Amino acid sequence: MKIYLNLSLFVFCWAPLLSEPINPQLLKLSPKRAERTTCLNPEYLVFKTNGNPEDNASLLIYLHGGGGIGSDLHRVGEQAHALIFGIHQFEKGPCFVVVPQCLRSKHSSERGTWQEKDLNLLLDEVIEKFPVDSDKIYLTGNSMGGYGAWLWGGTCPERFAAIAPIVGGIGPRGPKDVSPDLEKWAFNLATVPVYAFAGGRDNVVPAERSIRMVDAICRLGGKLAKIKVYQDMGHNVRQKVYSSKEFYDWMFSKVR
Repeated sequence: MKIYLNLSLFVFCWAPLLSEPINPQLLKLSPKRAERTTCLNPEYLVFKTNGNPEDNASLLIYLHGGGGIGSDLHRVGEQAHALIFGIHQFEKGPCFVVVPQCLRSKHSSERGTWQEKDLNLLLDEVIEKFPVDSDKIYLTGNSMGGYGAWLWGGTCPERFAAIAPIVGGIGPRGPKDVSPDLEKWAFNLATVPVYAFAGGRDNVVPAERSIRMVDAICRLGGKLAKIKVYQDMGHNVRQKVYSSKEFYDWMFSKVR
């Protein structure tokens, strides 16, 4: 009840600004897929934006940051509200927005993090359930979700038309970690449109992490990667990015 009550308050508050109300669906992975996951909440949210898409709709996947780990989908749904509003405000779509949630690992006492295997299982199911254009699948994420975007995009670049990591780390064990697969990710992302965002005053995940990743992509032949560093901002860059027309114009212009 908590999820639907709080999300309905969002719809009520923002309805005058949107072309129509948004009611998210709360869905659950099939049991066969759920049992194969490591750190993924089997429940996830799906928003339909700008009409009732029947076919060839875009799909935008949002990966939350470390504060969203757990089983409270209301919390990660709130983080995606700016994206829902932006898609309406800048007239993009029709589009599905999918919001998964990361759990603590089933196999250790450590904090869970995004796993490409988990996310591929989710994406396979979403494509089966909804009329998604496979050439218009977009990925974005914030902080730990930015790491998830680097990981998933760098491991499975063929699945995405564009990725936009925001203040993302480049290692699975937090801001100080660097993945040994960084060069592999960069090579794989050399043909994928990438727009990274960072804060020049970010003391949580330094901008150097995003800069290093984009530099590696460019060094390995990538001509579609770029970065914007907001020099006067810290770790809260997500708010600025998801309210900007530039972000939506760039992302929704890409086709795989």
